[in-house]
Amino acid sequence: MSSRTEFVLTLSCPDRPGVVAAVSGLLAGRGCNIIESQQFGDVESERFFMRMQFASSLPDEELREAFAALAPEFGMEFKLREVSVKPRVLVMVSKFGHCLNDLLYRTRSGLLDIEIVAVVSNHPDLRPLTQSYGIDYHHLPVTSGTKSRQEEEVLTLVDHYRADLVVLARYMQVLSEDLCVKLAGNVINIHHSFLPSFKGAKPYHQAYSRGVKLIGATAHYVTADLDEGPIIEQEVARVNHTHSAEDLAAIGRDVECQVLARAVRWHTQQRVLLDGHKTIVFPR
Repeated sequence: MSSRTEFVLTLSCPDRPGVVAAVSGLLAGRGCNIIESQQFGDVESERFFMRMQFASSLPDEELREAFAALAPEFGMEFKLREVSVKPRVLVMVSKFGHCLNDLLYRTRSGLLDIEIVAVVSNHPDLRPLTQSYGIDYHHLPVTSGTKSRQEEEVLTLVDHYRADLVVLARYMQVLSEDLCVKLAGNVINIHHSFLPSFKGAKPYHQAYSRGVKLIGATAHYVTADLDEGPIIEQEVARVNHTHSAEDLAAIGRDVECQVLARAVRWHTQQRVLLDGHKTIVFPR
């Protein structure tokens, strides 16, 4: 028996009868075996979304050509990825190292099936941590006067490392609209709230002073609107009057790590599809 390769197919198109039958028929006609299939029809946008994992003995190019020939009939946008090829991830960080440390550990231990190809920071502080994992660290300072040039260097590194995804692991700089457009759908950010509140310095101290009962974190795709991009994942933790501001910050850091890791995992497994200003997530 010839060797078989696993692929993930994701697609979206106007919702209409026959899409599943056409895709399944294409795969069956070429001897492919479907391993997992999930789908959703959005009533509001009238679009259909599907994620399908399958095994095939056919080469990647032949499968792409087959789906490219089918796509026009349904107005279909699709992506096809070989499961064994690890997505290449570039991480951006400032001085807070908890999310970076968590991603590095999860990657080394196999909990995240990705390759972190480089870390970029506007500060030098996290170089020792990064290099202890044998990963390149690029210190790119940024000021209002050098922001444009610094972002050009970031894009150069994305191209150099052939990064599939950029992760802002508490990178405390706002990306320009130009950079957001160039990397649209391929930048994930984590912010320290499940609502767009307590922005700026010391958010957990702000939350403490307001006596909040829930703190949380949101992972989302980056757009030109600060912290307003399509949401991938959220989580909350309950707190009370016995917790200090420092306790809230510690709990919050743990929640941020968990939420960001899940968002990165789902994105790199092609379980997240964009549906306008929101996302369709097909978690396992």
